[in-house]
Order: sequence, then structure tokens, then C-alpha cells
Amino acid sequence: MRINKEILKLAIPNILSNISVPLLSSVDTILMGRMSAAHLGAVGLGSMIFNFIYWNFGFLRMGTTGMTAQAFGRNNASQIGNVLGRAGAMSLLLAVLILIIQAPLFNAASYLLNVSADQNPLVSEYFYTRILAAPATLLLYALLGWFFGMQNAIIPMILTIVINIINIGVSAYLVRTMNMGIRGVALGTVIAQYFGVLVALAFLSVKYADYARKVTTRALLAWTELKIFLNINRDLFIRTVMLTFAFGFFYSQSSNSGELILAVNVVLLQFLNWMSYGVDGFAYAAESVVGKYQGKRDTTNLKEAIEKSFFWGLIFAALYAVVYGVFGQGLVAIFTNDQNVINASLPYLWWMVVFPLLSTPSYIWDGIFIGLTASKAMRNSMALSFVLYIGSYYILAPYFGNHGLWMSMLILMISRGIIQWWLFKKANGDLR
Repeated sequence: MRINKEILKLAIPNILSNISVPLLSSVDTILMGRMSAAHLGAVGLGSMIFNFIYWNFGFLRMGTTGMTAQAFGRNNASQIGNVLGRAGAMSLLLAVLILIIQAPLFNAASYLLNVSADQNPLVSEYFYTRILAAPATLLLYALLGWFFGMQNAIIPMILTIVINIINIGVSAYLVRTMNMGIRGVALGTVIAQYFGVLVALAFLSVKYADYARKVTTRALLAWTELKIFLNINRDLFIRTVMLTFAFGFFYSQSSNSGELILAVNVVLLQFLNWMSYGVDGFAYAAESVVGKYQGKRDTTNLKEAIEKSFFWGLIFAALYAVVYGVFGQGLVAIFTNDQNVINASLPYLWWMVVFPLLSTPSYIWDGIFIGLTASKAMRNSMALSFVLYIGSYYILAPYFGNHGLWMSMLILMISRGIIQWWLFKKANGDLR
């Protein structure tokens, strides 16, 4: 019962904050969907470019959570502060690099996503506005990961909800009142991200100032701990690059299938965003709780935390499946009023019922592996799954078209869960 309370205490704020994240992209989709199919496709492609960029640096949150949670379990205050310092410094250095190479990044992403000449002006306008938020976005990754590692899901919930409320309000104002179009939704994101950093630093200075004061340059550069920090983040980076390429490939093949199929898949991916961010509430809870008990070397509670994380995650996934099965067609109409897009999406709605049930184990395993700082195992499982995903697409797509694309994505999710389970069992839980 105590482990259930720990998980729910972390998961419920995580779910509330996570669900507000796809709400933002959903509002962007709705705002652009009321303009044209071209705008709808462009915001989907533009968002995917930033997913491509920022997801690859998701290790700033994931690695920080796992290392902080284990230090918290060991009650090592100096190590807790040093993880925060290293993550913050790395996030700002990477942000500067992104800003320096923004033009090559856009050109490469446009090529990989098959952005057409007609779509390019809209996607470009979105990209070069939103890229200005890079320092704030990456720093927030590090800060949120650190708060999670400290077993605190309330501050991330407050931050995420406040950021998204501001983002939605500013974006709606800039699009509908100022007629700024796609640039308005991008600028809304920039403003909200920097405001979020200020709020996060205020929380840090009020509640956790003692840990911040323990950070020293000498400790940050201590090679033994720095090497562990870099190795974990390297493996998580490689893993996330492959996952990002998987979704990039999905968008690319959707774009190749024409503007209508692209619009359909952009809308249906919003369903998966809602599901993944909800289920991730329990994955994030697993990161924190599993990491804490791993740090304490408490194998009994560690095992129970893993079991309960799966229990609650699968219950939540079943709820998503029921909602999508009953209300799927009505939900599509929320995202777009284009009847052609609505009609074209109907044959694919059953995938939205299947995905939550079969893909959830991969999300929960990710949270467990992050808590264990089993970054190498995460990297390897993703590599094997990615090969299966690409291979299955080229086998299935010629026969099943867009259904083959969705089937391949499901294979990616299922195989990740199975391979992670096998690696965990093979190592008897010791994946360090």
C-alpha cells in the first residue's frame, strides 16, 4: 500500500502536467486547422522538426532524474547539487550550439521530412521564430528532471501548467487578434518557455537553495562522476535520436502519401500524444521511485515499485482505449473542421484503440530503466526495435499503405517493451 501511495503521489501531478503538454500542440493544431490544410500540415511538420531537435536532448531530463533520484536515495546532498549543476551547464552549452547551427538544422530537417516547396515558407517561418526558445527549453529539461529526481512532482506540474496556459493564451491572441498566423503560435511558445524558466529558478531559490550552494566548479569537473554523467547521457542521446528518427520517418512517409494523409496522421498523432503523456505520468513516477530505491539498495521495495508501476500504467492505458473507441470520431472533429480530413481518418481510428493497450509497457519500462540509470540497455533495446520498425514498414507498406505505416509504428512500440523485459530478466534486474 505504501508503494502505491508513493507512485500515485508522483503520478497524479505528472499526469496533470503531462496532459497539458499535448493540449498545447492540440490547440496549435486547432488554430491552424481553422486556417487551411496547408497550415495544419505545416504546424505538424514544424513541430516535428523541434521534436527532432529537442527530443534528442531529452537526456537532460531523463539522465538528471535517474542520477538525482539515486543520490536522493543515498541522501548525498553534494551529489544532488552537482547533478543539477552539470545538467544546467550542459543544457546552456547545447542551446548555444543549436542557435549557431540553426540554418543547417532546418535545411537537414526539411530534407528528411520531405517538406515541399509549397509548405517550406510556412514551416520556415515557424522554425526560425520558435528556435529562439532553445536556451529556455533545454534548461527547463534539466530543471524538471532534477525536481522529479527529488521526488517532487508538484513543482513540475505547476511549471508545465503555467507555461502551457501562457502559451495557449498568447498563441490564440497572436493568431486570432493580431493575425500573425503560424508565426503567432511559434512566438507564443517562445514567450511561455522563458517565463517558465523564471518561475523554475524562483522555486529553486526558495525551496532548494541549500543544494544549489553546494555546487562547485571543482566538483562539477571531477572526472569520475563527470564520466558517469557523460556516459549515461551519451547512451540516452543515441537512444533518443533513434526514437526521433522513427517519428521523423513516420512524418516523412505521411508527407510522401499526400497532403490529405499527412493531415490525417498529424491529427491521429495527437491521440497518441494525449495517450503517451498520460501514461508517462506513471513512467515518470517509476523513474523517481525506482531510482530512489536503487540508490538505497532496497531490492524489496524496488521490485514492488516496478510491479505497481505496470499495474497503474496499464489501467490508465485501458481508459484511453475505451475513450478513443467510443468518442474517436468526435475527437477528430475537434482538431479539424475539414470534412475530407475527418472522413479520411475514420478507417484508421481503430489503431487509436490498439495503441494504448499494446504500447504502454514500453513507456513503463523506459521509466524503470531511467530510474536504474540503465542507459546502455535502453540504447540497445531501441536499436533493435528501430531495425524491426524500418524493416516492417518496407514489408508492409506496399500491401497495406498507410495502415502498414501505423502497423510498423506499433511493432516499434511492442518490440521495445519485449526487448527491455528480456534484458531486465536476463540481467536479473542488475543493468548497471
